Amino acid sequence: MAEYVDFFNEYIMGSIQMLFGFYLFTRFLYKKIKFYYYFLYTLCAVAVIHFGPAGMIAGFAVYVLLLAACGILICRSDWKTAVLYAALSALIMQLVYGIMNSLLSILYPLMSAFDQSRVGIIFMLSGNIVSLLMMGACCYMVRRYFSDNEIIEKQYVFLVLIPMLMIFIMDEYINSVVYSMAVTDDSKITIYPNHCQMLVMQLLGMAGLFCILFVYKNLMRNFRLSTELSLLEQEEHSLNQYVEEAKTRYEKTKSFRHDIKNHITVVKELLQNGRPEQALHYIGDMEKIAEELSFPCSTNNPVVDILAGNKLGIAKNLGIDVCCSLFLPYPCGLRDIDICIILSNALDNAVHACRNMNDSAEKYIHVTGRMQGELLFIEVENSFQGGGLKKGTGLSNIKAVAEKYHGAMSVKTQGMVFILNVLLIIPQHPGSNA
Repeated sequence: MAEYVDFFNEYIMGSIQMLFGFYLFTRFLYKKIKFYYYFLYTLCAVAVIHFGPAGMIAGFAVYVLLLAACGILICRSDWKTAVLYAALSALIMQLVYGIMNSLLSILYPLMSAFDQSRVGIIFMLSGNIVSLLMMGACCYMVRRYFSDNEIIEKQYVFLVLIPMLMIFIMDEYINSVVYSMAVTDDSKITIYPNHCQMLVMQLLGMAGLFCILFVYKNLMRNFRLSTELSLLEQEEHSLNQYVEEAKTRYEKTKSFRHDIKNHITVVKELLQNGRPEQALHYIGDMEKIAEELSFPCSTNNPVVDILAGNKLGIAKNLGIDVCCSLFLPYPCGLRDIDICIILSNALDNAVHACRNMNDSAEKYIHVTGRMQGELLFIEVENSFQGGGLKKGTGLSNIKAVAEKYHGAMSVKTQGMVFILNVLLIIPQHPGSNA
């Protein structure tokens, strides 16, 4: 009977444990694979663990490497992510089974009045079932609160991998030290140390693992926010340059308008004195000045004219067809820098999308906008390669500005056309432009 129990526990339950561990690993990677891969992995895992190197540390290393290899070859994941989640899956399994073994060791002496063979079978089955449920709960918590593709930064994987390995090594060291203190009395009954202490240490190990994941998640989020803040500061600096350039052009335009009567007088006198060639030359100089002061994109807002003219000029030089029919109220309660954030991010994304298209494809960017009461509608339509849509920092900045003015942002794709719509509510009391 004992031989059948050992066979069932080692091979049947061991196979289920390996299968469930691999399932956790694929869930962490957000991968769906065919069923026969689970079967092949289970056979390999049982064979490797049964015939592999002795010792928990060596067995742990082999198990992690086997999981990571499957993640790279089968799930097509990069090696850093595969190693990280392989170690995480193996460590969760070890801590869960350690907690369950300590708990069962505490409860087993209380069942001395019952048939020990039946109690052993019940404990074995219930322990494995509860362990699988605990691993499933841990997987759910990791996926919901810690496993985020935007948070996982491959260059910082070792920041969480090394503490995880330290938890494993300390857990193994404590197990070896504590259980080496077990003694056998005269009746040949082995007396083990206090299992409650082991249970507490296993629980602390699990809590420490989740604390590491929590700290890692917040650290990566702070890194990302710091990077975004740096980009925003650079963008604000660029937009402030646009504002200063717009003010300079505006002052030059005012000066040109002030002097236009004098210019007309000079041309009139040159013509009256019979010097038409000099008059034409003077008019040519005036035309050059006018061209320097003119805006390639006229929106009624000098700051936006310069920004849109700059961005659309870059697009036009890249062979992209551009069109701008945007009219903005000026002055109004919208800060110039907020409008520039919307248009600069939208046009940068549009230019980037068009540049990624095939050379033979039609490339265009159309900017339109209209006023309706206190509502301002801005639409940027451009061609793009098609496929999935990934919202980055640029769209997040646009959304933040839209929400600032109690408006909204929406994006949609139609085939190879990308359309960005922004709705802004203009405040009734205009603020100072910046």
